Amino acid sequence: MLKDKFIVDGFKLGYTIEGSGIPAIVIGSSIFYPRVFSQQLRKKLRFIFIDHRGFVKPPNREISLNEFSLDNLVDDIEAIRIHLKVEKILVIGHSGHAFLALEYAKKYPNNVLGVVMIGVSPNYSKEVHLQTEAFFEKTASIERKTQYNNSMSLLPGLIEVNTEKRFVNFCLCSGAKNWYQFDFDASLLWEGVYTNMQMIDYVWGEVFRDIDLKKNWSNFQGPICLLLGKNDYVTGPPELWLDFKNEFTNLEIKTFEESAHYPMFEEPKIFDTTFLNWIEEKLS
Repeated sequence: MLKDKFIVDGFKLGYTIEGSGIPAIVIGSSIFYPRVFSQQLRKKLRFIFIDHRGFVKPPNREISLNEFSLDNLVDDIEAIRIHLKVEKILVIGHSGHAFLALEYAKKYPNNVLGVVMIGVSPNYSKEVHLQTEAFFEKTASIERKTQYNNSMSLLPGLIEVNTEKRFVNFCLCSGAKNWYQFDFDASLLWEGVYTNMQMIDYVWGEVFRDIDLKKNWSNFQGPICLLLGKNDYVTGPPELWLDFKNEFTNLEIKTFEESAHYPMFEEPKIFDTTFLNWIEEKLS
């Protein structure tokens, strides 16, 4: 294992390298994401878990929202790739980070072997949020809904105590939407994870809301794998992607029956097999 930091525009972006095999950059938190991918995958992939600007303390100066633009976040990935002297990479993103993975592939297609998107909807627009909420109301059990409502009732008090941890506390309190086992306690996964709320509020609230994945889609002609939990009440049902599946031939969608937002953690054996089979078929 190798842990280090790389400075871009004053942001100290951490990275953790584990495993051997195909180089695979995982975008997000270099602390959180190593905890949710299996050791088995590390036998086939050289994981490079990287921070983005939302998971590190900002430099001690005035920060403008433009510093969290989609272009800047994508260029940070490229800067780390160059720093590590990796030629071609598999780019992996979960949840909102899946957008960054695909946008990176569009901007730097010659550097990308393939894109893996996990637990994400086509965008985070109001329309998609409404469809996701309707999915929860229609299909979630009474026990799941009760767990969700009880946990979310605690969130305002937690935010009042520590507003800078509101993203982490939101993820924990909304666990009944995140996890197939709706009472799962994910607090250990989030232990020690810093969140830059200026970045997260802006990027999740505006950039990902307005993102258009179809824009410049043809820039990247390589394989794209979309891995979704059937019971994902965070980003909605797999059916949200039907329009994309019918339109783009390089996109493969695979669904996991007993997973919600984190299929790589909830069904690791079948996830690993599905993922590695896709790699064998598309990258060999």
